[in-house]
Amino acid sequence: MRRRLAALAALSLIAAGTNAQAASNDPVGDLISSVMSGALPGAPVFNLKATLYHAGAKGVGALDSLGCKVVAMRTVAVDKNVIPRRTVLFIKETVGMKMPDGGTHDGYWYASDVGGAIKGERIDLYTGHGASSMKPAQKLNLSKLTAVKVGEFKGCPPA
Repeated sequence: MRRRLAALAALSLIAAGTNAQAASNDPVGDLISSVMSGALPGAPVFNLKATLYHAGAKGVGALDSLGCKVVAMRTVAVDKNVIPRRTVLFIKETVGMKMPDGGTHDGYWYASDVGGAIKGERIDLYTGHGASSMKPAQKLNLSKLTAVKVGEFKGCPPA
């Protein structure tokens, strides 16, 4: 099964390289790409600049703009005109980053907050309590992150 998927992916890449016009109208290729990236077919992809925020900083409360508790390394503030609140984002550059509980990040973030300085294709990643919580995320190239909409959530983001 893996060999078949790899072969299909390789064919899709070859077709994309030889005929970009045809690849954009290729539902099978789009589906294969979606399976490989974890994104929904046709899901929006955002190239974003990011900043970091933490509890204890001026103007940062314990609740996000939905009234939910902010969750370290999961909550992201967005411009709701670009990325709607309640969007689940996959940010590939954060995969493997150290989590507060000692685990590794799986790349999933929850757009549940907004900020006055978050305008356009810009996001603000919540890292936890205190400036030291930002250390793992400071290793990222915050001037260029890729986020893919992978779903939506109801209620509050999972803690």
